[in-house]
Amino acid sequence: MKKVLISAALVFFAFFVKAQAPLKIEECYRLARKNYPLTKQHALIEKTKEYSIDNAAKGYLPQVSIFGQASYQSSVTSIPIKITGQEIPTLSKDQYKVYAEVDQNIYDAGNIRNQQLTYEADAIVDSQKLEVELYKLNTRINDLFFGALLLDEQILQNELHKKDIELGLKKAEASIANGSALKSSADLLKAELLQANQKTISLKSSRKAYMDMIGLFINQPLDENATLAKPAPIAVSQEIRRPELLMYDYQNRSLDIQDRQINSSILPHVNLFVQGGAGRPGLDMLKNSFDPYYIGGVRLNWSLAGLYTQKKQKSIVDLNRRSIDLQKETFLFNTNFDLKRQNADITKFQQLIASDDEIIELRTHVKNASLAQLENGVISTNDYLLDVDAEDQARRSKIFNEIQLLMTLYEQKTTTGN
Repeated sequence: MKKVLISAALVFFAFFVKAQAPLKIEECYRLARKNYPLTKQHALIEKTKEYSIDNAAKGYLPQVSIFGQASYQSSVTSIPIKITGQEIPTLSKDQYKVYAEVDQNIYDAGNIRNQQLTYEADAIVDSQKLEVELYKLNTRINDLFFGALLLDEQILQNELHKKDIELGLKKAEASIANGSALKSSADLLKAELLQANQKTISLKSSRKAYMDMIGLFINQPLDENATLAKPAPIAVSQEIRRPELLMYDYQNRSLDIQDRQINSSILPHVNLFVQGGAGRPGLDMLKNSFDPYYIGGVRLNWSLAGLYTQKKQKSIVDLNRRSIDLQKETFLFNTNFDLKRQNADITKFQQLIASDDEIIELRTHVKNASLAQLENGVISTNDYLLDVDAEDQARRSKIFNEIQLLMTLYEQKTTTGN
């Protein structure tokens, strides 16, 4: 019993730790993809491919056809002689025929196999197009995740800002108690503190909206206590590995199969056949009665109509291939353009962060000096608030630049597909 209780406690503790663990952006990518409704389309594409290939394979099986025909003709075959004592039968003008035919493919110039390859290639292209659409989720997750992170940092900074105001308020109240300051000096700080509290409410409300949207994508409820793990800066390779590139390659492979189909369409097809049935007349055209019959043999089917269109069809395939190459070239141009812009932004934010640290250090020295001056009655609370706000703005600027740097790095990661 003791072991069971210990095991249960360990399981509960593990669940609790997991539930409280900060949510990582990579986990958001994975869960968003897993829970996005469009993901289910993969299974539908696979099933459609299986059914289509299976149907095409039925072409290798014997093909059974049943025919029936009733006709009336204006004249029939007759023998223009008379034989004494012999009556030559006259065929009826109404004639009937019912028969079944079984065909077995022997050689179809690879037509059936090309059909199967076409279905496979189309399924691969459709799946990769779906991958392209699903990959766009990463951009949406980036916007939401780093937007929420920025709000987290702003909330923390606002709490530090409030502490500076509260510290100044204590100094002002002490001065008022000593009679060295007016009551209005404390009122100014109280009003500023109330505004800071309002800002906290506004920031937390925005954060809740962001977390609700993230929770919707990953299919997990995220309350106000849910936390996000701030990712470390990453080094991003400039090599482009986006799913669009695979899609263009698969589309070109599909065109190669179409080219093979055009070639096979102008080649002869050979099959065995057996035909059996009954008709009036049967195979004996001079016997005017219903008779069974059968025919068997080899049939050659060679349609030359494809020769008229083969050249144009191949030209269409070539044009489609050129169109795909142009789409790929355009995609790479736009992607490289985005990379250059992102590289410039990364350099900019790195330089800004370096100067932010110097500005914050200077603003902090000024604020601390102002606090001492406020305590000694040298400056007013308004002067102190100006220095507090200046330091707060410097810290907020660094927070913004740091989050923007991280966001740009992960945007570049998404842009390159690495």
